[in-house]
Amino acid sequence: MTDGVLLELQGISKSYNKEVLSVDRLTLKKGQVYGIIGPSGAGKSTLLRIINLLTPPTNGVYLFEGAPLPTNGRELLKLQRKMSLVFQKTVLFKDSVWNNVAYGLRARGYQREEVKERVSHLLEHVGLADLSRRRADTLSGGEAQRVAIARAVAFDPELLLLDEPTANLDPVNVELIENMIRTLNHEKGITVIMVTHNGFQARRIADEVIFINQGRIVETGPAEKIFSNPEKESTRMFIEGRMIF
Repeated sequence: MTDGVLLELQGISKSYNKEVLSVDRLTLKKGQVYGIIGPSGAGKSTLLRIINLLTPPTNGVYLFEGAPLPTNGRELLKLQRKMSLVFQKTVLFKDSVWNNVAYGLRARGYQREEVKERVSHLLEHVGLADLSRRRADTLSGGEAQRVAIARAVAFDPELLLLDEPTANLDPVNVELIENMIRTLNHEKGITVIMVTHNGFQARRIADEVIFINQGRIVETGPAEKIFSNPEKESTRMFIEGRMIF
């Protein structure tokens, strides 16, 4: 499902004591699922944080729906609210599952009935309706991650960013979360960018794959092509497990 360009990065770089990321050009289309793969320390999470406006780039141009980043703080916040980011390590409030999912909706001023309708639907969808009154800090890792994703998409963001969302989870929860991602993309048209170390996972659910190594985008393309016939030797080495880190 595509409908134009959602995000474009031009000449984006990030440096601390040294340059850790350098992206000549990256174009992300609306309604696609993107899988970002690459070795540890390649710059995957840095790229995700720049896209989510949590980390400012050192240089470069960032275009969202064709427009540059606003300089006005209020307008920048409005843009950020079109996105949601879920980290590998789930952070939930020490409150009920229901209140965790409802939090973002209440903060955005949704009316009580709409909050109730959205939260009920999401908890049913993620298989946690029976645990709605349970304290979130008593959940298993997989249950907590499902709550975090439900909370992140409750207000229908245009862009959902996921940083290793299924790392260290059991196969049942991995499958549940992957199904959630597919459904959100297919039914709501949410663009998804997911960092994963699991190549099988990227191949299963991503439309497009972005391979990053040493802070640079080596190769992008349809998932099946990247995994079956990559153009770059370093991509092939990584996929085959022959890359030395």
